[in-house]
Amino acid sequence: MSADFEKRNLQSAAAVRLYGRRKGKRLRPHQAKLLETLLPRLALDLSPPIADAAALFARRPAAIFLEIGFGGGEHLAAEAEANPDCGLIGCEYFENGVAKALALIEAKKLDNVRLYCGDAGGMIDALPATALARVFLLYPDPWPKRRQRKRRFLSDSMLAALARVMRAGGELRFATDIDDNAGWTLGRILRAPDFVWKAETAADWREPWPGWTATRYEAKALAAGRKPVYLTFVRR
Repeated sequence: MSADFEKRNLQSAAAVRLYGRRKGKRLRPHQAKLLETLLPRLALDLSPPIADAAALFARRPAAIFLEIGFGGGEHLAAEAEANPDCGLIGCEYFENGVAKALALIEAKKLDNVRLYCGDAGGMIDALPATALARVFLLYPDPWPKRRQRKRRFLSDSMLAALARVMRAGGELRFATDIDDNAGWTLGRILRAPDFVWKAETAADWREPWPGWTATRYEAKALAAGRKPVYLTFVRR
């Protein structure tokens, strides 16, 4: 693991307890090189807190999107490519996922992506109010055991934190293939004062969003016979 990547993870873990692995299989030589060369140009430093989110990007974007836990970066890179006038912030703690995302950013020559290699809670706390137009949380760890549910990301307190940094009318897009996680999350959204679920028909949650780019995790879920849901929550 690179020294810089380890330092960023330790800074994040000092504020928020993270669960799961930091690193998986040994990186390929080019992936390791990208961590040393490309990542420093894209990585965000949260000290001090961010006063102007648009200033994080070379060209001031029309809107800023945040992806929480971008995995291998397939969706993050696709959104950045499809929305060149928008800025994408991706948060990921897992080094191998960051390395894969960097390879996609390099291959697609994307200049509207910034990365935070740590817990998304720290990123959200550092952003100014109403900075985000859209937030993605796609197939997060469902923490299926009852004693683990407190680890799920969209807690009441996190929804309040997200409400602070999202503009009115902004979308929080959530996908999962675990029924219990979907129901648990909906329960918190329905009691949250700052978000509304506007679904009217089954198609509103059974069908993915326009331009959707499937992730590797989704492919595994479908292969296992699990049916994903795609929930859109709107900031009031």
